[in-house]
Amino acid sequence: MSSAAQTGPAPTDNRALVAVDLGAESCRVALLRWVDGTPHIQMVHRFPNGPVHSADGSLRWPLEAITIGVDHGLRLCAELAPEGIRSVAVDGWAVDYVRIDAERKPLAPPFCYRDERNVESMQKLHERISPERLRSITGLQLQQINTLYQLYADRLAKAPAGNCWLNLPEYLLAHWGGKAVAEYTMATHTQMVQLETNSWSREILHEAGIDLGSMPKLVPPGTRLGHIHGDVTALPALQNTELIAPACHDTASAIAGIPASGNDWGYISIGTWSLVGTLVDRACNGPLASVEQFTNLGGVGDRLLFQKNMNGMWLLKQCMDQWAASGHPWEIGDLVAAAELAPRPEALLDIDDPELLKTGDMPSRINVQRRAKGYKEMDESAANAPAIASLIFHSLAARYASLFARIEQLTLKKLSRIFVVGGGSRNSFLLRLTAEATGKQIFAASPESSIVGNFAVQLSALELDLPGNTEEFGVATSSWAAILSKHGSF
Repeated sequence: MSSAAQTGPAPTDNRALVAVDLGAESCRVALLRWVDGTPHIQMVHRFPNGPVHSADGSLRWPLEAITIGVDHGLRLCAELAPEGIRSVAVDGWAVDYVRIDAERKPLAPPFCYRDERNVESMQKLHERISPERLRSITGLQLQQINTLYQLYADRLAKAPAGNCWLNLPEYLLAHWGGKAVAEYTMATHTQMVQLETNSWSREILHEAGIDLGSMPKLVPPGTRLGHIHGDVTALPALQNTELIAPACHDTASAIAGIPASGNDWGYISIGTWSLVGTLVDRACNGPLASVEQFTNLGGVGDRLLFQKNMNGMWLLKQCMDQWAASGHPWEIGDLVAAAELAPRPEALLDIDDPELLKTGDMPSRINVQRRAKGYKEMDESAANAPAIASLIFHSLAARYASLFARIEQLTLKKLSRIFVVGGGSRNSFLLRLTAEATGKQIFAASPESSIVGNFAVQLSALELDLPGNTEEFGVATSSWAAILSKHGSF
């Protein structure tokens, strides 16, 4: 391990670092600079993101706008760092991808995981390879959003295959001139990685009719991909900048950014989705874990994220969008405060209801479920927003509690602490409800924990001369995360 990671925050090279975090609702570009040997992290650029309906009715990501926004943020960072930028790394949400040609140009804007085409492709693929077999190979929660079903949807639609496909973080790194790769933590979300070997599953690819040659090379977190190329190198700060694949999946980065040691803690990443889990040394892929759709995903330091994906702040965001469209917007801070004063709901939502994962009319969708359960409809207007928000928060907390109880049973771990990352870590009401429901200590980690973890992996990659996702690499990353959390707050 580097002496910097062991004894203090000074690296061997005091140039700045850039972390890009792609989010389904907003994208962020952050700069880490060293002042008297102490790290300082600054959020340099933030811009909104969201899927859009294309002319053919499909739901896609605005790739050009994302690329322009991130490039702009990188240029702003270069202006702020006259000492130069040592490295750039990108993390983001999983499953969605860009098909590229031989010159790394995108063939089309990438589909959003919420596009309805995945429903049919999931059903048809299961006629060729059973859900049980897919689960046994990958240890992954079966969800129609997974990359495998999207690639199969492309095949059913006879879409152009291109030269390769890349998940969005790896696409941006390739856009700047880095090697075209699939980083391990991100790749485990595709439902095509064999759990025992950490390699692409030939069986799954064969059944899905996917050419192994079209699959990008799998690499561990912290892989150095070469130096940045292109127009941005006209900026002095970017003339000798390395590109690094961090833990490209934002949740893996967020967990790597938690400054915690020991084996008695779990985590909740609360954003559009809620990801509830704990770190394990070995996969937990037995019958109960499979039936209940827990998932085993790649983490940093040769560990796995054993977790359950469930609905999150998507519910509230969809409601808030509808209220804003009606001319009565709410600010999230005001709404949380008002929800805390609302009466406790008489019944909770089934958070896992597939209807609550869909776009639009969320207050109506909530009432459909309430009617089906025999409860009175709620006023769907903005005037009743605090009561609806309170219902959502109480329902999320109760579901978190039930999942942690199952995680303890399945992993044989006793968890006493829960770290909350993501935007939900700012929601003190939801954190209090979660503490009451779980009976555990709740700690709010950085709401930008993905960026902290991104920087920590970069520093470990730059300061260590170790190949692969080793235990020592994980220890170094944890040390850097603790340093950054203490000294480098935003």
